[in-house]
Amino acid sequence: MTVVLLTSITVGLQPLFLSNMTTPALLPLSGRRIPTLSPGASSFPHHRATLRLSEKFILLLILSAFITLCFGAFFFLPDNSKHKRFDLGLEDVLIPHIDSPKEGKHASGQVVIHGQGGHDENRHREEEESLRDKIRADHERALQEAKEKLRKSREELQAEIQTEKTKVVEDLKKKDPGPKPLPPPPEPDVKEKRDKIREMMKHAWDSYRQYGWGHNELKPIAKKGHSTNIFGNSQLGASIVDALDTLFIMGLQDEFKDGQEWIEQNLDFSANAEVSVFEVNIRFIGGLLAAYYLSGQEVFKMKAVALAEKLIPAFNTPTGIPWAMVNLKTGVGRNWGWASAGSSILAEFGTLHMEFVHLTYLTGNPVYYQKVMHIRKLLAKMDRPNGLYPNYLNPRTGRWGQHHTSVGGLGDSFYEYLLKAWLMSDKTDVEARKAYDDAIEAIERHLIRKSNGGLTFIGEWKNGHLERKMGHLACFAGGMLALGADGSPDDKAGHYLQLGTGEGPLILKLGPEAFKFDSGLEAVAVRQNEKYYILRPEVIETYWYMWRFTHDPKYRQWGWEAAQAIDRFCRVSGGFSGVKDVYSSNPTYDDVQQSFFLAETLKYLYLLFSNDDLLPLETWVFNTEAHPLPVLHLGNITLPGSEPSQR
Repeated sequence: MTVVLLTSITVGLQPLFLSNMTTPALLPLSGRRIPTLSPGASSFPHHRATLRLSEKFILLLILSAFITLCFGAFFFLPDNSKHKRFDLGLEDVLIPHIDSPKEGKHASGQVVIHGQGGHDENRHREEEESLRDKIRADHERALQEAKEKLRKSREELQAEIQTEKTKVVEDLKKKDPGPKPLPPPPEPDVKEKRDKIREMMKHAWDSYRQYGWGHNELKPIAKKGHSTNIFGNSQLGASIVDALDTLFIMGLQDEFKDGQEWIEQNLDFSANAEVSVFEVNIRFIGGLLAAYYLSGQEVFKMKAVALAEKLIPAFNTPTGIPWAMVNLKTGVGRNWGWASAGSSILAEFGTLHMEFVHLTYLTGNPVYYQKVMHIRKLLAKMDRPNGLYPNYLNPRTGRWGQHHTSVGGLGDSFYEYLLKAWLMSDKTDVEARKAYDDAIEAIERHLIRKSNGGLTFIGEWKNGHLERKMGHLACFAGGMLALGADGSPDDKAGHYLQLGTGEGPLILKLGPEAFKFDSGLEAVAVRQNEKYYILRPEVIETYWYMWRFTHDPKYRQWGWEAAQAIDRFCRVSGGFSGVKDVYSSNPTYDDVQQSFFLAETLKYLYLLFSNDDLLPLETWVFNTEAHPLPVLHLGNITLPGSEPSQR
């Protein structure tokens, strides 16, 4: 029915478009010459006073025809001027007029008027012919569609109608998506959970203060001081320095002041002690710099610079790649005996950049910056098997050691510092960002896999083969991938954020030191020396980053479960201890309260249940020991390898 009506209307319009008639010249009666008659004399020889009936009828018929003709001419026949005006209007409606670049003027400056001149008349005829062709085509198409509709069955027509309805509904949804879902309501017990974490920190600190004050760490079962070979035989108060910024962030001001007084009076780096360059840098220099930036106390900056001077001799190697250890008094360096043929370790010499750049920024001494930039330039020139960085590099020869690549121990924080060097530079250190992106691309290609159970894990590359094992240290990678998602090449931000979430794979709850995804095993530790948990923070670190980026409540839920597990299984009267077997319902303690438990684990838990404006990621970048260092807005100062900020 609709097709027929449209066809009738279309056909009915054709005479109107094609009409080109002109109005005939009709004169009024007063303009005609009629001979006058004398009232008294006859003008004809046989004059009659009246007309016959037949003559009257003929005269009336002629008069009626004349009136009808006049009426039709007046109301129905357009004159030439009216036709021209209508034609001009039709052109303006159906054929849009496009002004010339000079507002419709010729070079002479005269305005061009549509519908005038012979050229325009020819153009009008062409346009009318085009319109006629279009009308005919529309007519034929409408008839053809009608015929096709008639050939279809009732079921087919109903299916088409339903399809059209569905399409209309989908279009409406696209235009009006409706109200956005409301954000989840705030958790009513967030403050209580945060206060609980604060209480755990106070218990750990008070226990150390009572039983291990001045020692590097605490033995909470034996209730005495503890130290390891990474600090040599010196008592440097590692737990004090590592915990300072956590105390400050949690508002434990009395405890913070106690730590500050000990550092002012007792922290001395002149001892004849061989220390780990890497560990002392991230815990001591990172901790002291963070305490300085948060509190403004100059003593922390002075101590950080004094310690950095003690580390500089470690760079005195043929390649400039630093030794793993250095004697604070003599400056003599060496590497770990177990490292591949006397090699330095990627995660150690590659995790100095953040702290050393800040030292140059605070002191104006370029030597710190030059040392770490030399390492970067050396690595950039070296070939990398499959695009991967091996974990070992010989500082004498400048050659790779064993071809072993991991994102866990021995490699982890190297990749972290590539990304954070870019973030800390206010995103101007494009060399660091490029190196990070290239490394992550190779890692995703060769190391990231899915288990048979659908879990995503990061394996280790050894001599051309993938070992399907992941260490607890590698669990930080979920947070790193999410942190680096913004700025990823080829619009991969969403991909890396999703990869960081892992939906449970990259982020496990509290678990063993290492776990396998092989021979039917799903994240299970096999060896006894892989089943321990030593209060590590990496899982919780990722929970915090993912909470900041997604505000998905599951990350707070998982973090709270981790906090409860630590408080239940690791808490003792003298502090917190690691456990030797996470699969045991009654685990044995290792009797060590690690300094990083106060610096990282409890800090990340506290931040997880705090507002985003506490140490916002736009302003602060956390070193690998969770010490926050501010983003450096260098303004007009451009360091080598950087670009001026575009902000």
